[in-house]
Amino acid sequence: MIPNLIAEIHPDKIFSSLWREEIASLRYFVVEDLRSARQFLSSLKIYENISTLSFQKLDRETSVQEIPELLRPLLEGFDVGVLSESGSPGVADPGALAVQWAHDHEVQVRPLVGPSSILLALMASGLNGQRFSFHGYLPIQDKELSTAVKRLERESREGNVTQIFIESPHRNAKLLATLKRQLLPETRLCVACDLTGAQEKVVSLPIRKWPVWDLPKMPCIFLFLA
Repeated sequence: MIPNLIAEIHPDKIFSSLWREEIASLRYFVVEDLRSARQFLSSLKIYENISTLSFQKLDRETSVQEIPELLRPLLEGFDVGVLSESGSPGVADPGALAVQWAHDHEVQVRPLVGPSSILLALMASGLNGQRFSFHGYLPIQDKELSTAVKRLERESREGNVTQIFIESPHRNAKLLATLKRQLLPETRLCVACDLTGAQEKVVSLPIRKWPVWDLPKMPCIFLFLA
């Protein structure tokens, strides 16, 4: 399981020499996007010729029935690397299908160390790291979004649970405005943007103290604790 970068930064600033050694021997990869995976692995400068590598696509459209063919090299005695498009494979990522198949067929699964925007945001938030829940994307429509925010705030207050979710970069500003309007004044809201990147910024404050912030159109993680 091979984590990928979560921001525009040189790989040497994120990944260790051990991480490079682990993947240097791999020739078979299951990836979310073929083009970007080739570009990423080529940028590492650890393969003499990127064309000698084999890539299979595993994305949100991939069915369970397709997994055995994607992982066929495992049954032939070869190691296979599952590479995330961003962050850690299997975490908010379709790579979990490959992992499940591997366990069902007694294939050893080895996760490599790398960035996860979800965990990095939680670490930097100051919110409850003992009990937290990741919800992916919230509803887009205003009414459904407001209902979801109120429900999650109630669950957070009753269970002391940090609620975590993401949004498409072009809707960051709208989501932040909704959260500031719908959440109670004492609910703590954290927004973590461009983690590990040059424009990294994390703000974590009660709603009543939240500043005016024109959120950039870049990957952000949203968290709150009532």
